[in-house]
Amino acid sequence: MYLELFKLQELPFRLTPDPAFLYLSKHHARAKAYMESTIWFTDGFVVITGEIGSGKTTLIETFLKELEKDVVVAQINQTQVSAIEFLQSVLVQFGFQPFKMKKAELLATLNDFLVEQYANGRRVLLIVDEAQNLSNKVLEEIRLLSGIETTKEKVLRIILAGQPELNDKLNSAGLVQLAQRIRLRFHLTPLSKNDMASYIQHRLEVAGSQGREIFQPDTFPIIYRYTGGIPRLVNTLCDTSMMAAFGQDHDIVTVADVNAAIEEMQWIEYAERSVKLQVLTHPIPQVPDATGERRLVLGRILVGVNGATIAERELSVGRFIIGRTSDNDLQIDSKFVSRHHAQIITTAQSCVIEDLNSTNGIHVRSKRVRRRILNDGDVVQIGQHEIMYFDERLSRTRVLPNDGEDDAVPMLRNTVQDTEDEDEDQDSVGARR
Repeated sequence: MYLELFKLQELPFRLTPDPAFLYLSKHHARAKAYMESTIWFTDGFVVITGEIGSGKTTLIETFLKELEKDVVVAQINQTQVSAIEFLQSVLVQFGFQPFKMKKAELLATLNDFLVEQYANGRRVLLIVDEAQNLSNKVLEEIRLLSGIETTKEKVLRIILAGQPELNDKLNSAGLVQLAQRIRLRFHLTPLSKNDMASYIQHRLEVAGSQGREIFQPDTFPIIYRYTGGIPRLVNTLCDTSMMAAFGQDHDIVTVADVNAAIEEMQWIEYAERSVKLQVLTHPIPQVPDATGERRLVLGRILVGVNGATIAERELSVGRFIIGRTSDNDLQIDSKFVSRHHAQIITTAQSCVIEDLNSTNGIHVRSKRVRRRILNDGDVVQIGQHEIMYFDERLSRTRVLPNDGEDDAVPMLRNTVQDTEDEDEDQDSVGARR
């Protein structure tokens, strides 16, 4: 193979979902944050969709690798099963031998197991990959499982991952009740041009390139044009291009090598393929305000305490006050929360949280901060409560190969013109994931 020629320790573009090679684009980081929210909140039910090869499985493997030891996981990958076979598969993951059980026994065993794990202080997570293949009957069973609870809280967290057809299925009339249980949804889009170049460099670095140039810069536009930023296609084309360079004894991949790979695989440009990536247009959600007027939702917060979600609020342009008394936009009735504790200021470009001279302050990653630009997935501690922020701007991305402009959504950092305050809090950027 070409490892010796390129001075690499391992193959950089294997198709297996290796967490060591994960490149977190802005969208992949947000999808991972959504997965992590299922652990922080007891009613976590998250759906992650994406095109074939967009990196869903690699994200799941990375997420699983980072889980704490008190999380018990059932991971289901075979989804073309009946409802009974699905329940059996879940119990097998938990260490049971349920193949002679009838449905009532399966459900009773699963219910007892979940309650027992809760009593022992363990969290239980069900992850279903390729969930677009699940039948409506199986999805209904998942809905019922999501409702298992003690007198205090639900005991099963759920992540469904699948291709875009999963969203179509969940939006169907027969699954309205299930759709209402879902806390968060996110569509994992392909890489932008810039992200794709960084993705290639990242994988080469992990494989041992040590910063050496292996792909000439003028190869990236061609790779993007033929892959559309789909990670699996990028891996395939880059690997074949390196083989083509190896055949010519080139230690740097040139445009000629990439073109040779394209010709060998008989690829056409991504936008012209028979299965085209659809333009994803997610309109900004709108909700009525107190006067009945419709307002744009630019962000969302989940409020939790002791692992349970107690509130969810949308953020639109303006001030959002958090405090102990009922005159706040969000009331947190706790002795650790001041009368008017903090405010979130939302503009078209950003959300900023500020401490209102509270007694106990606001904290990010155990450090007290006075003012912070919120980034998607940030978790802010207020007293004993956690506030998790999601930026709705990031869900409105149009993705198609476009030579005219980069299709990436810009990061929201550095958008508030108060550099003194921003510098003060800069070392707290990147809240707990």
